[in-house]
Amino acid sequence: MAIQSVGVIGAGQMGNGIAHVFALAGFDVLMNDISQDALDKAVSLIDRNLERQVSREKITAQVKSDAMARISTTLKLSDLGRTDLVIEAATERETVKQAIFEDLVPHLKPETILTSNTSSISITRLASRTDRPEKFMGFHFMNPVPVMQLVELIRGIATDEATYKALHAVVEKLGKTSATAEDFPAFIVNRILMPMINEAVYTLYEGVGSVSSIDSAMKLGTNHPMGPLELADFIGLDTCLAIMNVLHDGLADTKYRPCPLLTKYVEAGWLGRKTGRGFYDYRGDTPVPTR
Repeated sequence: MAIQSVGVIGAGQMGNGIAHVFALAGFDVLMNDISQDALDKAVSLIDRNLERQVSREKITAQVKSDAMARISTTLKLSDLGRTDLVIEAATERETVKQAIFEDLVPHLKPETILTSNTSSISITRLASRTDRPEKFMGFHFMNPVPVMQLVELIRGIATDEATYKALHAVVEKLGKTSATAEDFPAFIVNRILMPMINEAVYTLYEGVGSVSSIDSAMKLGTNHPMGPLELADFIGLDTCLAIMNVLHDGLADTKYRPCPLLTKYVEAGWLGRKTGRGFYDYRGDTPVPTR
């Protein structure tokens, strides 16, 4: 089927980035959230990010204007029923995602493809709670969406070939590259990335190195653009912990046990950049290590 209209559920960091790239690629985007304030902030952020692309001569002012004109918002989840493709980018909690799909399904066109931007939750399990498991896939964008070139395509056990091909074509139209992953906990990127971050936290927890020495070692010793603890703060420590728990529960292997220090930071509400404190304190002019 030809996909022209896209519904995005969630106006947070991932949702607004997804809306940005789809509108820029010529799709009509309808963004939904439970908060009008969140929707307004998302549209404003997309406008600023597109303006930055104009200032860097990546796009023209007319292209930006056309992209912004393709974005609309709604507080009613049912309004997304008329779109060709729905991308759920809500909180990384399975119960929340299931509730969203159960509320949305009665309003969908028969041909609408349903997807989740989940970074770790079983696509097969999410799909089983809908009326169209054959038209359900994992559609995992990397953060920040306008910058990162990869999209993970994850088939559930029931996903049909037509759905996979349709989404593969969408990724190409976005100008990004897809990697196909099997439906196992955390897929490819986070299956490799999160244990590395967790091991960095263990390295801190056991006193092998400080926050700054661990991050400097990985940036300079392995040529990573960000140290693992800095990256964890950027992702959100709650998200890192949630993915480690999915890996630990789903694969039943002790090597995926979340570091107690990661759990302690999350319990303290020190979730990284979004709360002002994580492995670094962001409340001053420059980030300061908290350990």
